[in-house]
Amino acid sequence: MNVVKDAKRAVRLVKKVLKRRRDRAETLALVAARGPLAPKRFVIAVYFADDRVNMYQMRQWYKPLEVLNETWPVLLIARSAGGARALMQETDLDVAFAPKITDIEQVVNTQDLHTVLYVNQNTRNFQMMRYGRMWHVFINHGESDKMYMTTNQFKAYDYSLIAGDAARARLEKALWDYDFDKRAIPIGRPQVDHYAGIAPYPEDGRVTVFYAPTWEGDRATAAYGSIASHGVELAKQLLASDRHRLIYRPHPRSGVVNEAYGQANAQIIQLIEDANKAHPEAQHVFDNSPEIGWQIGQTDVAISDISAMVYDRLAVGKPLFVTRPVSDEAEVDAGGYLSEAEWLLADDAPQIIRRIDTLLADSLAEERLRFWSHRHFGDTTPGAPTARFHAAVEHLMGEWQRWNEHANDMSAR
Repeated sequence: MNVVKDAKRAVRLVKKVLKRRRDRAETLALVAARGPLAPKRFVIAVYFADDRVNMYQMRQWYKPLEVLNETWPVLLIARSAGGARALMQETDLDVAFAPKITDIEQVVNTQDLHTVLYVNQNTRNFQMMRYGRMWHVFINHGESDKMYMTTNQFKAYDYSLIAGDAARARLEKALWDYDFDKRAIPIGRPQVDHYAGIAPYPEDGRVTVFYAPTWEGDRATAAYGSIASHGVELAKQLLASDRHRLIYRPHPRSGVVNEAYGQANAQIIQLIEDANKAHPEAQHVFDNSPEIGWQIGQTDVAISDISAMVYDRLAVGKPLFVTRPVSDEAEVDAGGYLSEAEWLLADDAPQIIRRIDTLLADSLAEERLRFWSHRHFGDTTPGAPTARFHAAVEHLMGEWQRWNEHANDMSAR
């Protein structure tokens, strides 16, 4: 048995090495075709050390960054070949492929970076943060009440751009000796200004349900995923209804840790395919598209696990269920929006049709959503989050100028 496992492990390793080589060759070809980056052009960089598996963390920032690029030139710095290639293929923003420390040094030496933005807490962020005389700013890849949102790692950055009052209150409970007034800058959710796209189904009177579960997590305290506990039964009930349409968008990492979780995900995808064959007019959707917008803004009801997806939906103020984790070890913040969320237990899944009907008729639930949307994101009227994001960047640029002038004065003495 051990020999078989070792052989399988060796095969996976060889495949991984070959894939990395292909990624690197294809990425270098794209870099060569593009040509060298213009020197001293970019003042803002977005640092991304992950591979394609975590591209979702960057994708949600494409549109806000493209708009920001019109005022402040933005450069994406990618450390992995797969991540760099995806960035070059998916966005018009300029990309620097910097797999080695010397490559990062070249970027720093040839550009005029004032601010570096980080979308996650990858340990290789510190390889970029060694450079001074530029701001290192955590912008995250979503707003949520996961424990990830209160990590002491926030202190490693000069500033953090946070969503709003709820984010600050959450951090105030967790962080000691942190200057919130200076270092935590609220910007709302600028992605809301770019929720667009055309839904791939007709307006035919069906209640459209957007089910967007997270992955199973890599430890018990972060086991928020509902695909195996809630998801299969939810899908069966919704697909059997002639009044509902299911839009299923699982987290791209679903099943990477737990094989049973991955099997449940595959089962739901197969159920959707079978339902569409039996009733083509229903047009249920398995959504693995790279962009998200219409899914959040145009669906009637959303069901999500404890994740950033809850708060993306909350930002538009539309009906929402949050699945309750079945694991007793999963850490659930009882404050904030989750204190009044519409919880969906695993045992509730067979009654999802009734629960949806009740929620859509509940005016008090609608009022609670409006309150918590403002609590988490502030003003969400079109254009307001983008304006706050740009104002925060302008503030950082002003502070960079002030400190740069101070440094020059000190050097001249």
